[in-house]
Amino acid sequence: MRGLRRRLAEATPDAALRAARRLPVSRFSRFSVIAAYCAQGSEMDPGPILTAILALDPGRAKACLPVAADRQSPLIFRLWQPGEPLLPDAFGILSPRAESPEALPNLVITPLLAFDRRGGRLGQGAGHYDRTLANLRRQRPVFVLGIAFAEQEVAEVPTDRHDERLDAIVTETEYIEVTREGG
Repeated sequence: MRGLRRRLAEATPDAALRAARRLPVSRFSRFSVIAAYCAQGSEMDPGPILTAILALDPGRAKACLPVAADRQSPLIFRLWQPGEPLLPDAFGILSPRAESPEALPNLVITPLLAFDRRGGRLGQGAGHYDRTLANLRRQRPVFVLGIAFAEQEVAEVPTDRHDERLDAIVTETEYIEVTREGG
């Protein structure tokens, strides 16, 4: 899946902009703290989607980015404004400075390697986002938006009890709202 995503990123360099145009942005006006991420390698850049959501009501919603302290702990989120300097976290991923206030997002934009239409998400395999989302969901309602290339869709992502599901996925070709069976 990593190889596929790498090929898709090379073939469709405008995919993030196209995904932002597919997002029904008005549905996201209810969120006040939006977590994005700094794209690594072939991950789709969340920047255009974050920009579109923040532009709904400038100054009302705040952006934050994840910070990894170690391999086992859930990620924490720190407030950040586009353009502010970033520093490497424990994994070398660019993150807000330690002086930036912590935040509890109610919208998390997440990268992935594969997804299915039931909200299944295959991440990098370390479980960071699963632990983080479970921790956040114990504290407040959180909507999780996966962003991916359309061809990263699979029939079914194998999941375990600890795997956290997506609420929606946006690709360069469509927006997919996940419906829960029995709910």
